[in-house]
Amino acid sequence: MSNNSGFEQISYASQVVIVTGAASGIGKSAAQLIASRGGVVICVDLNQAGLDQTVSEIKTAGGIAESAVLDISNQSAVMDLISSLGNKHKRIDALVNCAGYAGPTGVLVEDIKWDDYQKVVAVNLFGAIWLTQAVLPIMKKQKYGRIVQVASIAGKEGNPKMAPYNTSKAGLIGFVKGVAKEAALDGITINALAPAVIATPINVNTAKETLDYMISKIPAGRLGEPSEVAEIIAFMGSKACSFTTGFTFDISGGRATY
Repeated sequence: MSNNSGFEQISYASQVVIVTGAASGIGKSAAQLIASRGGVVICVDLNQAGLDQTVSEIKTAGGIAESAVLDISNQSAVMDLISSLGNKHKRIDALVNCAGYAGPTGVLVEDIKWDDYQKVVAVNLFGAIWLTQAVLPIMKKQKYGRIVQVASIAGKEGNPKMAPYNTSKAGLIGFVKGVAKEAALDGITINALAPAVIATPINVNTAKETLDYMISKIPAGRLGEPSEVAEIIAFMGSKACSFTTGFTFDISGGRATY
């Protein structure tokens, strides 16, 4: 039996944690919660103003945070950033990837421009793959790591008229299932999370018919809150998540029970 208390298992004291999508929504809530539990949080996003706000709020609350601007759909930029952070901090204990892009909503698949389709896949799937490729060698060397990929209920069930998003999130769930098995002997767990629709800025431009459809499918009858998602993410990224890997956690208000 471990001598660690439950608190020590969920604590992030002296851990270095990268959180992408940290300028708003789920990423911001996750960054704040992990910082409140002692983590050194590197907040990553494309939105500089939002990042500055997140870091400022974390520091005001007594936490430790720094920011890095990144376009997650730029492979070389992803690799360069992770390399520099690894060199600076000498370790990366957890990666929490909340960066996401909804793309076209309320549009039939045959009417979607291919450039728009590719952009969604580049952000939501390719970016997640590149981040994983970049952090795994660091985590394998230290024989410890936690990777959290925020997918979506859309990757399990599919939402009509959101083909690019469905594609990217289903691909991400499949990616996690396989790579988790590769890293299972290295002290590393890799898991996905499938939220239903959450009250975040990513949904500001979502077509009303699409939003109404998604809410109608949730037995709890409401949007999820970023703080609720952050609680599961904080567990997934902690030492406590030690024997669950390759799994897709659910936070869908009862929409998905599998």
